[in-house]
Amino acid sequence: MTADEARPSELEDGVKRSRSGFMSRLRGLLGGSSVSAETWAEVEESLIAGDVGATLATTVVDRARATRGDDGPTAAVRRELAALLLPRNPDWELAPARVAGGPPAVVLIVGVNGTGKTTTIGKLAVREAATGRKIVLAAADTFRAAAAEQLRIWAARAGADIVAHAAGADPAAVVYDALDAAVARQADVVLVDTAGRLHTKSNLMDELAKIRRVIDRRLPGVQPETLLVLDATTGQNGLLQAIAFHESVKLTGIVLTKLDSTSRGGIVFSIEQRLGVPVRYAGVGERPEDLIAFEPAAFVAALFEEAA
Repeated sequence: MTADEARPSELEDGVKRSRSGFMSRLRGLLGGSSVSAETWAEVEESLIAGDVGATLATTVVDRARATRGDDGPTAAVRRELAALLLPRNPDWELAPARVAGGPPAVVLIVGVNGTGKTTTIGKLAVREAATGRKIVLAAADTFRAAAAEQLRIWAARAGADIVAHAAGADPAAVVYDALDAAVARQADVVLVDTAGRLHTKSNLMDELAKIRRVIDRRLPGVQPETLLVLDATTGQNGLLQAIAFHESVKLTGIVLTKLDSTSRGGIVFSIEQRLGVPVRYAGVGERPEDLIAFEPAAFVAALFEEAA
């Protein structure tokens, strides 16, 4: 099993709260072979309570009612939910193998403070280092005093190099120096921690755009992955965050942290449908190995399993 394959048992554990929360009620409502109009309305309410979103919940119920066959209403709802998740390219990697003498891959990690952004970068560094890749961490969240120190701890844990400036330094300058260091040291991946909060939303997005320009200038042709770290427990508020970041920096993926801490895991469906951006990783615990590759089929299957 590779580092980027989902581990179903861990995903099952990770969605335990969702499975015993809104999904438990959903399974109870759909348990019979025949479901009344009133019960379908309750199914819709359960999906909304699980953070699927009102419009999407209505769509799922309407389609399930119209398409349910001999396998019953539960299977119909399961199919419709599964259809909401984006298809995956099985060959996708966070950082494809670097061609000898070529530039490193660059991964920008964005998100508001408190979502687990810096911790997620550390976990990604551990994952990538475990595959034998040479990692450089860029401590570009210079507006939060503890961020660089936190990243240093993770760098030591992963055996990665780190580039950091003094608190309050220009984040784009940190990124430029990190890219220089990565090229000089023939590193495979640069993971960039970015600011989670500045004085205004506009200020924050302008800073991220400046970092992108630095990458384009220093490594022409390199297309960075841009991952948003999102706290699953924030539900629809988190979705609004995701929309704002996507409009400004064009996300390529989502890292959903604290999935194990919420009973409303339906936010996954809302995110992928609203943004057209895949959830790439799910955080289901505190250990580095608890950041797991997100696999849509395994996620839906785990939600529909009976709670232990």
